[in-house]
Amino acid sequence: MPDRLNDIDIGLLMAFEALIQERNVSRAADRLGISQPALSGRLTRLRALFGDQLFVPVAGRGVMPTPRAQALGETLPRLLGHLREFIGHAPHFDPSQSDRTFVLAAYDNPAVMIGPDLVTALKRVAPHARITFVLPDPETITPALDRGDVDMVIGLPRTADEGLIGRTLFSDQFVTAQRRGHPRGSQPVTLDEFCAAEHVVVSSEGGGYAGPVDRALEALGRKRQVSLSVQSYALAPIIMADSDHLCTLPGRFLQRFESMLDLFTPPMEMDSFELYALWHPRMRDDPAHRWFRDLVVEVSEGMSDRFATRC
Repeated sequence: MPDRLNDIDIGLLMAFEALIQERNVSRAADRLGISQPALSGRLTRLRALFGDQLFVPVAGRGVMPTPRAQALGETLPRLLGHLREFIGHAPHFDPSQSDRTFVLAAYDNPAVMIGPDLVTALKRVAPHARITFVLPDPETITPALDRGDVDMVIGLPRTADEGLIGRTLFSDQFVTAQRRGHPRGSQPVTLDEFCAAEHVVVSSEGGGYAGPVDRALEALGRKRQVSLSVQSYALAPIIMADSDHLCTLPGRFLQRFESMLDLFTPPMEMDSFELYALWHPRMRDDPAHRWFRDLVVEVSEGMSDRFATRC
């Protein structure tokens, strides 16, 4: 059996509503902002659809609904009410009342940079909301964003983002750190001291002993001594606090550990890098997601201002 919904549109329903409420073709047409012939055309389609006259002219009294039209008229307000609600205003998001859980995928480096300030800001304006930090799996992160299992991923920009929307959160500089009370003293580290010292390097893939620092040194014809490789950023400051190793990492990350580390500008030129946030385009207009994105950006910009002041 053919689906009769194919034969009807909202214009016909609006014409029916106007006629049953106004009981006058001229006033109903004016209410709809159309001509009387156009309204008559809609009435003809309605009569064919329902197999009933629906509205009959009464001399000096406009039109009167038939029993079938009267019965349909009792159902129509609920139907149009649902339709008006369906296509009404965009849903409103009130962070102060929301209990939504936001899921942020980030490695420990950006998580340590952003996490503490983000949690504080979230609890201040959305006390009932929750946030989950997860490690991004390169093999599954895009499907997770597709499904909405993850709201946002924070990390370095990718060459193939598979259609994700991206935004730069901030640009960061590399900083060299050593433990408080290091035997070499607290003066700025020279290039010779840097190359002579033992270093710990963070290798996200695990087992690597070189990185951007070594490429910068190679441009100067120099090398350093990397004797320790760890896969976790969070482990590096703990190791440095109890050893004489140096470590060169993003400044906003090491700033979190200033209470136990001395921080220096590296003794060679190094490129800065940008930290990106990525999310799925289907979430672009979601009010809760838009609010969360703005909060992440606001927190990141506040960090940038604070870091610039301290530097």
